[in-house]
Amino acid sequence: MRGGERNRHLMAKTALTILLPMAAHAQQQPSEPGWPQPVQNDPSFGYAILNQNELRVGTPDAYRWEGEAWYGNDFNRLWMKSEGSVDTSNGTAGEAEVQGLYSRAVSAFFNLQGGVRYDFDPSARGWAALGFEGLAPLNWEIDAFAFVSGGGHLGARFEGYYDIYLTQRLVLQPQFELNAYSRPDRAARAGTGLTDADFGLRLRYELRRELAPYIGVTYETRYGATADMAHAAGIATNEVRFVAGIRAWL
Repeated sequence: MRGGERNRHLMAKTALTILLPMAAHAQQQPSEPGWPQPVQNDPSFGYAILNQNELRVGTPDAYRWEGEAWYGNDFNRLWMKSEGSVDTSNGTAGEAEVQGLYSRAVSAFFNLQGGVRYDFDPSARGWAALGFEGLAPLNWEIDAFAFVSGGGHLGARFEGYYDIYLTQRLVLQPQFELNAYSRPDRAARAGTGLTDADFGLRLRYELRRELAPYIGVTYETRYGATADMAHAAGIATNEVRFVAGIRAWL
């Protein structure tokens, strides 16, 4: 081995002798005192929203809510959802339900969700729930669920909404909800097949992203035996209502 090559090998060995202990020390102590901690790749956080929080003017007038909240990380979350309405003339509930769900991300845009649903009004009943929610093509926020009750009733719900930004603060939101059941339930005033639908168009102004008053119009309709039961109870089977409310999230 020539003298020049011998010197290069010696310099390389010396450098490795110095650098390897430094690298091992750096792995043991990832940050010096006073330095920020390493970035957490999968933190947990929460979110809550009242997407519908409104007075519906009709016969009779009604307060309507629909909201959800969740806590977790990008892959696993615990969800709570609730919706319902109250007759403002006498304070009686038209319908009310709450859901508790576990959610698992199955793609970049959709979550698989499973858990329980409980109806308080008009008929108290518990359900097992399984479905998915997420962002569909054309930016529609979609929920599709199947329900099974202890009494053998089967149910399904398909709903969604889409935010159209007319300006940075003015947002137009079309919305729909469809419900279907396998068996009639007179206590709940529901027939079989497609039972009812709710369509809405709301225009909101975002004072802040978290707070937005809105106005709009909704169309509620019932089908088949469900419409017959509603008519017998003196409830309108098709109704257009004007709405005003405040959408809020945190």
